[in-house]
Amino acid sequence: MFNNNMILVVIPARGGSKGIPRKNLRLLDNKPLISYAIGVAKASQYVDDVVVTTDDSQIALIAEKFGASVVRRSEELSHDDALLDPVVHDAMIQKEKLAFDEYDIVITLQPTSPLIKTQTLDAAIEKFDDFGVDSVISVVDDRHLSWGYDEDNKRYFPNYIERVNRDDLPKSYRETGAILATRRSFVQENSRLGTNIGIIEVSREESVNIETYQDWWMAENYLRKKRIAIVVNAYDEIGTSHIDRCLAMASKLVFHEVLFLVNEHRQLGIDILSKVNYAFRTYDNSRDLFKILSEYQPHIVVNDILDTSEEYISALKEEGYFVVNFEDLGIGGKLADVVFDDLYEHELGELNVFTGHNYFMLKDEFHYQPAKIITNDVNRVLISFGEVDPHNLTEKVIESIISTNYEGRIDVIVGLAYDKLEELISKYESNPLIQIYKGVSNISEFMFKADIIFTSANKSIYEICSLGIPTICLCQDDREESHAFVTLNNGFINLGLGEFVEKEELTQEFIKIVNDYELRRELHEKMLAIDLRYGFENITSVVEKEYRKFEFNKRLRKDE
Repeated sequence: MFNNNMILVVIPARGGSKGIPRKNLRLLDNKPLISYAIGVAKASQYVDDVVVTTDDSQIALIAEKFGASVVRRSEELSHDDALLDPVVHDAMIQKEKLAFDEYDIVITLQPTSPLIKTQTLDAAIEKFDDFGVDSVISVVDDRHLSWGYDEDNKRYFPNYIERVNRDDLPKSYRETGAILATRRSFVQENSRLGTNIGIIEVSREESVNIETYQDWWMAENYLRKKRIAIVVNAYDEIGTSHIDRCLAMASKLVFHEVLFLVNEHRQLGIDILSKVNYAFRTYDNSRDLFKILSEYQPHIVVNDILDTSEEYISALKEEGYFVVNFEDLGIGGKLADVVFDDLYEHELGELNVFTGHNYFMLKDEFHYQPAKIITNDVNRVLISFGEVDPHNLTEKVIESIISTNYEGRIDVIVGLAYDKLEELISKYESNPLIQIYKGVSNISEFMFKADIIFTSANKSIYEICSLGIPTICLCQDDREESHAFVTLNNGFINLGLGEFVEKEELTQEFIKIVNDYELRRELHEKMLAIDLRYGFENITSVVEKEYRKFEFNKRLRKDE
């Protein structure tokens, strides 16, 4: 049908907007507001002509630069109280005089609805396949429990019969103003609507109509919204720190769409994601993973799976994804767009690698936990050496502490992969001072209650630092020992590789820190002088900068 019909899109754009001055020309996500409507109309498979009707020379100039024709409206049609009906009719008549022909369908497309999609415009046009349809308007489902007011009786009354959930209410449509399409015969100076009305239902996103600064803010965030796929795993050997970081990140990505991807053979990761409301999918192998990615079409792929291969990252890049990796020392890390390693401040000589504590993301629970108050007495000690503790530093520290005259509580937290739990319980279950826990979910509470902590040089040292708790560190391996953050300057007593530290040395260090209030105060103050609450902001700042480069280079390649 539409090949034989002439279709005109009219975009009304007055220069004297009041709510947001000059809004049609202001940059929304780096493009003039009016350019969005022009782009949507010109991309339509059905539209023949796109015209902007305006009283403003600057709007006219910008409209022409983006490919629209322009008609100037009279002063009478440019007043604040001028209705759209005569404005659209005037633009149609001017265009028809120039074309020596009449249009069949005339569509008003508002520039204040920048999120409307070309597919939606085409779907509205296709409604005219039904010859019984005179006009089509865009609407959004706006059902809700509403109330009216009786002026005569001075009382409020419900506009519903029964209080039910929103989804159980009858549909109630609100015009969005974005699209009003009508057959030529119904375009008059005082009306653009025929008798038989069709509707095109749009999403909440497409329904945004910019009248206020709040509307502008909403549209800006919708336009910047990205689809982000987060590939992550959790299992006994590596624990939950990777998925914890990704969940902390997702909780702050409120203006973006996030999909978690987890290996179907990693039940711990599946169990964790099943308890939260984030969307996730499982995959069996790389073929399954890339099939899901192809369906989802993310802008960004985040990998928090430790070292990656050259083959894997190359395949992601070939698909055109922007790739962000965490803690990746594999060959694939060199091919990623950005790599973050918060734990080890190494110098890899790679411009895409960002390391150190500035890129550590605190779990949400630590943002709400206040700093520790250091007192003269030490009544509670926490021992926590990560998921595996291969050298059983946990037991070594317990033995060192109980060899003293310490009479306070000792909380012991072991990881899910710790293989000496039964022996530990059997050995110390008769000691009322020692409480043993496995894989706790509220580690911040245990840390906050502790007066002294024993731990390894893993991510927990940042969490401890955020609370300011005096800590003795025993490294599990050479890699942990290279962790430059765990120093006395940052408030930590680092004894090096734990397997080579004698119990007598541990005992002496423990007695020293217990009896030296000033030392504990000093360690506390050094920790709190380091601000660890902006890791997410630091990460997103880097990603946004690198993503702009990525998009710019992609456009250059497209233009070649």
